[in-house]
Amino acid sequence: MTSIAPTIAPLSWSELEALTDFQVEPVNGLTNAQARLRLFGQTEADVRVTLYRDNHAWCPYCQKIWLWLEEKQIPYRIEKVTMFCYGEKESWYKRKVPSGMLPAIELDGHIITESDDILLALERAFGVLGAGMDDRTVLPLRRLERLLFRSWCAWLCRQAGSSRQEQRNRDQFTSVVAQVEEALDLTPGPYFLEEFGTADVIFTPYVERMNASLYYYKGYSLREENPRLSDWFAAMESRPTYRGTQSDFHTHVHDLPPQMGGCWENGEPQARLNQARVDHGPWDGLPDVTYLEPETSRAEALSRVLKHRDNIIRVNPAEDTLVDVALRCALTNLMTSQVCPPPPGSDAALRYLRDRINVPRDMSIYAAKRLREALETTAALAGDRQGPPIPVQHRRDQDPADFARISSFGSKG
Repeated sequence: MTSIAPTIAPLSWSELEALTDFQVEPVNGLTNAQARLRLFGQTEADVRVTLYRDNHAWCPYCQKIWLWLEEKQIPYRIEKVTMFCYGEKESWYKRKVPSGMLPAIELDGHIITESDDILLALERAFGVLGAGMDDRTVLPLRRLERLLFRSWCAWLCRQAGSSRQEQRNRDQFTSVVAQVEEALDLTPGPYFLEEFGTADVIFTPYVERMNASLYYYKGYSLREENPRLSDWFAAMESRPTYRGTQSDFHTHVHDLPPQMGGCWENGEPQARLNQARVDHGPWDGLPDVTYLEPETSRAEALSRVLKHRDNIIRVNPAEDTLVDVALRCALTNLMTSQVCPPPPGSDAALRYLRDRINVPRDMSIYAAKRLREALETTAALAGDRQGPPIPVQHRRDQDPADFARISSFGSKG
């Protein structure tokens, strides 16, 4: 006889609240996307820097400055600004920075834009991180990073007119990757120089995005096909600073097209398989993260949903009562691993949320994997309908203004 998995009714919100005590200590704890102030055990009187970065904790150039400040443990304030792709940029920021560019810092009362200029100014004020921006060992690596960036853009963002052109673009990129492998091979450790420093910070944002986008759109796994880069990724993931800024494949591949002016898929079988896995699971084992999953990942996911559940329900295209019950079913599955059938017709609503979890804005990678897994498992019990498609020209479906309203579980992090 075939055994039938037992089903349970959804837990109430109060019962769910009792299942998590997960908390982030934003000011002096580990690197996190929720912080508005970072002190590293110092006082507010020690703060000389304000970092203006995006609400979504996604902007690559913001990540570069964010990671540098965290590694140097420079006390700083954070002001969050909307990238135009996600919604209207705040008027107060345009008065302060007329160009609207992100990131920007205010250092001792002076506004500085352009990420390289910001790093140079921070080095002058607080000293270098390993070898500095103008060090003779760092300058050629900076040029190599830009060469890698350009070859990635040529492959990902320009439509190839033929399979021959597609192969040329791939070969051009992999030839530059070979140079990166050679550069990493010159050092005894996993980093670009003998110790972690500015060079690694500079490579981090776009290498992370290359890893995601090429896996999804081209069927090419940067991390798995290049051993020295694989070692570099693993070393970066050993650093709590990087983990706090690190995003996942799903977030990157759907946020990149409007930022880059489009991403062209090659239609190859491996790319199709990778796309299905990133979009629909299973998410375990994707080459976006390899460090050991924290025991708190489910509790973290639940905690973050509880904090924003009123707004999560409000912005969902489905009717509020339906979403409320379906979401509790998914969270019940998340925390108990029991089958909890959602209301009929809730499959699209659950998958809408599945597709709009943002890492690290909402939660860390493993927490997001567990929440997506629970949402998909629960949605599959109701049907195979998908949510409204993710836009490719913009991401205004994630306008932070939708979460500006304070909910019963607190304000937007």
